[in-house]
Amino acid sequence: MDLDFTKLDGLIPAVIQDHRSGRVLMVGFMNEEAFRKTVETGHATFYSRSRGKLWTKGETSGHRIVVKEIQTDCDYDTVVILAEPLGPGVCHEGYESCFFRTLKDGKWQVNAERTFDPGAVYGGSE
Repeated sequence: MDLDFTKLDGLIPAVIQDHRSGRVLMVGFMNEEAFRKTVETGHATFYSRSRGKLWTKGETSGHRIVVKEIQTDCDYDTVVILAEPLGPGVCHEGYESCFFRTLKDGKWQVNAERTFDPGAVYGGSE
């Protein structure tokens, strides 16, 4: 499990992809501890750069990400996690995916419907 955590100050990008549809659900960052915890528990755990601590997706919402497979790139400095999302969505704004905007005519436009009410789930943001 030798990943290169040296390039981004101890972090690697983690792309979370639905194992059935292939849709990218979110991107987070992992330090070595978050990666180990992800492997050990089978639930995606990240390092929050803004809060300076680990967090497991679904701690607040219950919308966990169950790991099905982990892949790395040729440089061992990024991972793709093929996962099964549990719940109506992974985005703290209430969408199935964090990638719910498309650039059209120079402006970002929402391209999906909300799958849950983020205010009812978080009262803020995860």
